[in-house]
Amino acid sequence: MKIIVTGGAGFVGSRVITQLLAAQDAGRLPWDVDAVVSLDLAESPVEDPRVESRVGDLGDAELLADVVDADTAAIYHLAAVLSGGSEDDFDLSHRVNVDGTRALLEAARATGATPRFIFTSSIAVFGGELPEVLAEDQGVQPESTYGAFKAIGELLVNEYSRKGFVDARICRLPTISVRPGRPNSAVSSFASGIIREPLQGEDSVCPVPTDTRLWLSSPQTVVDNLVHAAVVDSAPLGSWRVLNLPGVTVTVEEMLEALRRVGGEEAVARVHQEPDERISRIIRSWPAAFDVQRVLALGFRPDGSFEEAVRQHHDEFVV
Repeated sequence: MKIIVTGGAGFVGSRVITQLLAAQDAGRLPWDVDAVVSLDLAESPVEDPRVESRVGDLGDAELLADVVDADTAAIYHLAAVLSGGSEDDFDLSHRVNVDGTRALLEAARATGATPRFIFTSSIAVFGGELPEVLAEDQGVQPESTYGAFKAIGELLVNEYSRKGFVDARICRLPTISVRPGRPNSAVSSFASGIIREPLQGEDSVCPVPTDTRLWLSSPQTVVDNLVHAAVVDSAPLGSWRVLNLPGVTVTVEEMLEALRRVGGEEAVARVHQEPDERISRIIRSWPAAFDVQRVLALGFRPDGSFEEAVRQHHDEFVV
């Protein structure tokens, strides 16, 4: 059997692949997996003989028909145009985030094998007037193109699951911080940048007020929870397959305090406030706290604290 990971060349995707292989080696997967296929616009960086890189676009129906077959145990759909890129290019975002998702679902349906389908959604599906802590059944009201297309993707994936074409787990990810590497096109990119760059001795810009609250998770915890999503039984998930993955609630000011404790005053001094109304409007429309009792009972886990995530990044990536 094989597992397919779209976006497998990216940071999260490559870590998911590595964790899936480790889970297979430890006997923690519900299938005997002998291959993981990375489907992306670039080669997977994971060096393992069980990893196959297929370079191509989700819009390539011939490629999807070749990759997704009856031997597919699970599909991780991580590939997407991110929030900033979606806001800048509506048509590209629609083609990838909506049309690409449907094309992948159709390829899974054609196998007749009902593979598990793990879809990464986002807290960007929310907006409008929100309670202090969101209940699991909170309705969506996106205030960005990215959020709108992720909400459409949620409905598509859930419907294909209801019809028995796939066995879905729809994972709404917290904002991931601290991501290594360089800034990306997400409007939330600053949530990593205001920690990552100062720890490397570089200046960084914070575009939102310091009282802005965020729902965050470290990369490693997100990856652990995504791998767990493939393992959790279907029965307790019910018919609505959306899961708000656990995170921690912090303000930007609290993030900077964590930076201070790890990197010192000199690190905090490298963060400069430069308000950006476009970014702030989108970010502040997102919720910052969820009732996650059900997902915790299902075995998903949050970070202990944001400072823990900062120290994790420092120990792994700061040279």
